[in-house]
Amino acid sequence: MSWKISKGELIMANNNIKDNHTITKKDLFETFVYSNFQQASFNYERIHALAFCVDMIPTIKRVYKTKEEQVKALKRHLPFFNVTPGLVGPVIGVTMALEEARAQNKNVDEQTINSLKIGLMGPLCGVGDPLMWGTLRPITAALGASIALSGSVLGPLMFFVSFNAVRLALKWYGLVYGFKQGINIVKELSGNFLQKLTEGASILGLFVMGVLVNSWAKINIPIVVSKTTNPTTGQEVITTIQNILDSLIPGLLPLGLTFLMMYLLKKKVNPTLLIFSLFGIGILGYWLGFLGK
Repeated sequence: MSWKISKGELIMANNNIKDNHTITKKDLFETFVYSNFQQASFNYERIHALAFCVDMIPTIKRVYKTKEEQVKALKRHLPFFNVTPGLVGPVIGVTMALEEARAQNKNVDEQTINSLKIGLMGPLCGVGDPLMWGTLRPITAALGASIALSGSVLGPLMFFVSFNAVRLALKWYGLVYGFKQGINIVKELSGNFLQKLTEGASILGLFVMGVLVNSWAKINIPIVVSKTTNPTTGQEVITTIQNILDSLIPGLLPLGLTFLMMYLLKKKVNPTLLIFSLFGIGILGYWLGFLGK
């Protein structure tokens, strides 16, 4: 993480934003509500900068009294800004505390505010994208889909509620945490905490998806190997390839197919091509008789 200001300046600025808060809980809640529209003004020139300006409106109106000061403070947040929306809370919270300190004529300048925002973008994007889009959303979607497969309408509802419950909690508590911690948040994020968090989330995601493989992926090979008669009941007993595989390792074929897809994805094979290939193999296999329901 690189900074345009010295460590001494960071410590001095942090000492100046600890007390005398004029920002109210109402301001925090309004900011939290605004932060949920982070993507509303997305553009490739500034990404989330305009949304960040909107997020800062309650703070700027609270701490700056004249229109000229408010306009100047708002323009300060127009440069490029990009953080995973679910984890933008800490950045907004710290910036609120810094703007409040600057309005109180404390030793916080524009360079401190802008440098802190820039410095936090990289680490939070680095952990935010795999945490939100690579772990949380696939897990909640998979759990919801597994319920939907049974015909229950609770499946999509569970996905919507569970994903947004975590997302909103991260936004709110991240906002409050960043506001209370101030620049101390740099110490929390500068170590290997984010790396451990990312690794832990990835392991959890892989574990959950691995459990769901056997429930989702169904492969049946109904090719008959032998036909015998049960001497007790006199009924015909049919043994298929699938019966033999299930007696050895249940779920072996779905697991093998999963590993094959992972291997092909690592080799940069187009995911869309793989999906349509599986459709084609399934239809052809059922028509030829070597794949069953």
